[in-house]
Amino acid sequence: MATILNADTSTGGLIATGDSSGNLELQADGTTKVAVTSSGVSINGIAYPTSDGSANQVLQTNGSGALSFATGGGGFQSMQVFTSSGTWTKPSGITKVKVTVVGGGGGGSAWDSNNDNPMGGGGGGASIEVIDVSGVSSVAVTIGAGGSGSGTNADGSAGGTTSFGSYLQATGGGGGSRSNGSPNAALGGVGSNGDINFTGQKGSGGMDQASNISNGGMGGDSLLGFGGAFMQKDSAARDATGFGGGGGGMQGSSATGGDGSAGIVIVEEFS
Repeated sequence: MATILNADTSTGGLIATGDSSGNLELQADGTTKVAVTSSGVSINGIAYPTSDGSANQVLQTNGSGALSFATGGGGFQSMQVFTSSGTWTKPSGITKVKVTVVGGGGGGSAWDSNNDNPMGGGGGGASIEVIDVSGVSSVAVTIGAGGSGSGTNADGSAGGTTSFGSYLQATGGGGGSRSNGSPNAALGGVGSNGDINFTGQKGSGGMDQASNISNGGMGGDSLLGFGGAFMQKDSAARDATGFGGGGGGMQGSSATGGDGSAGIVIVEEFS
């Protein structure tokens, strides 16, 4: 039997009964409060680990009366940022990630006639998701390219799609079009599969209605990028800035549209 220490009401001390195996119990009111055996220590029915943990670890409960060591903190640990396609590899101890993806912005259009309205490219879509990566070691990352601005009298090209494996993605913004009178706005890209999804801003035109002269349109914004600026006729079209912005449109005798900016993937890592 285990060694039992009981209070001796006559002397105020403790009475111990021996155990050749070295086991020990501390009781109060007939209930075991502390038990020490070869398999470990139990206090008030909660089992503690028998060896020390590693640095920065904490005790955690399994909800059934047992404690164990685990990596402490449970908060933000690190971040990986991708501006070109590649592979995300999970660092040791990471269990969850917050991923933000932004598609490429569309390129702006250009036109040389006063009566035609060159449009800016659309902004890339975006998506954000928190992912449990406990059973994941790596994920393919694809970055959508920014669309190219057009040469004179041509439409801009669309931006590319950005994705984090099959978890979430964001399409690129549409290329800016040129049109006489009532142009069609370049649509923004669309995020999908995330906990939060965003649609990029449409590209716009810059027709001066009073003089019927086009000045060139603005590119659409994205979650993390700005479209190319609105410029006067015969000025240089402005490229997008940041990530996923649409290029500006341009009007002039030798005009070219502005380029959209490429997308991005941001992986915030948590233990």
